Amino acid sequence: MTAWRHAVPTSLRHAASAWLAGRASDRFQRELASMAAGQRPIVAGPWLGEVGFELLYWIPFLRWFTSRFGVGRDRLVVVSRGGTASWYQSFASRYCDVFDHVTPDVFRREHDERVRTIGEQKQRRASEFDATVIASVARRAQLADWSLLHPSSMYDLFDPYWWGHVPVDWVHRHALYAPLPEAPAEPFTRALAPYVAVKFYFNDCFPATDANREFARETLRTLSSKGPVVVLSTGLDIDDHSGVQADGLDVHYLPSGLAAARNLEVQSAVVAHARAFVGTYGGFSYLAPFHRVKSVALFSKADGFSRKHLHVVQSALDRIGASELLSVDDCAEGVSAIERGLAVTA
Repeated sequence: MTAWRHAVPTSLRHAASAWLAGRASDRFQRELASMAAGQRPIVAGPWLGEVGFELLYWIPFLRWFTSRFGVGRDRLVVVSRGGTASWYQSFASRYCDVFDHVTPDVFRREHDERVRTIGEQKQRRASEFDATVIASVARRAQLADWSLLHPSSMYDLFDPYWWGHVPVDWVHRHALYAPLPEAPAEPFTRALAPYVAVKFYFNDCFPATDANREFARETLRTLSSKGPVVVLSTGLDIDDHSGVQADGLDVHYLPSGLAAARNLEVQSAVVAHARAFVGTYGGFSYLAPFHRVKSVALFSKADGFSRKHLHVVQSALDRIGASELLSVDDCAEGVSAIERGLAVTA
């Protein structure tokens, strides 16, 4: 196989891959059409992965599916985590939260197991844990019979783009983008407005170095000297996004004891009513512009993130008229990068 790959020009291999992707898409769409033509409820999920992939791929894919095949809101049963029902409400009337069925400790254990066995947290195949969650959801929702639309299908569909074999238009052929619906303000933020929501966490493009910790703290100091700041730190250990400590700084926090089943619901509402969002570049930084709020996303390693995902989010925001709401900058430029990004919201 390796010898064959070297013998065939890259352009031909990519053309062959694009052709195969087209055939696979046609076959998958026939399966989706058959699913849509039936009468059974369609369970979509469970979504257990990153916020960024949920916002950028999974939700737009489901929105496209329901629009393309005429699936009514009452047939789709979405299974996600953290209270994200509002993100799906335009095309799904039923939402079930994973944390109503498993504890945060179990969720974290299964997350770690998925990373160990697959090498990443993405749900590229349905696991026993996925099946257990779906079975529990079905019992509680009293679903005697249903069709399953698992996230692994979405990953298979978009792989050709992530591999670089097809252009970004491939994603837009199978996804519909729209702003997130308005969210009611959380009571504790009403007296703080206007405020800036901040979420610094460590990842491949913003690793846990002393320099990055100090940059995050200096950012919080600067922002809090100019107005209220709400730090989106939940205290929950359910994924790989541990936050930067803000002890001793004049900032506001999310309510203590926040339930896992509401953690993203509350964070989404805080972001939706913020003057701006500032934090680590990554999937969470996409939340603000989809709420039509300015997002200043920062990194320290330019090779620590995929330009393909950035290209998708930029093109998606352009389609909904929000392209100016995401500013991605190197934190080496210091606080000036943040002030430049926030100038749009002044």
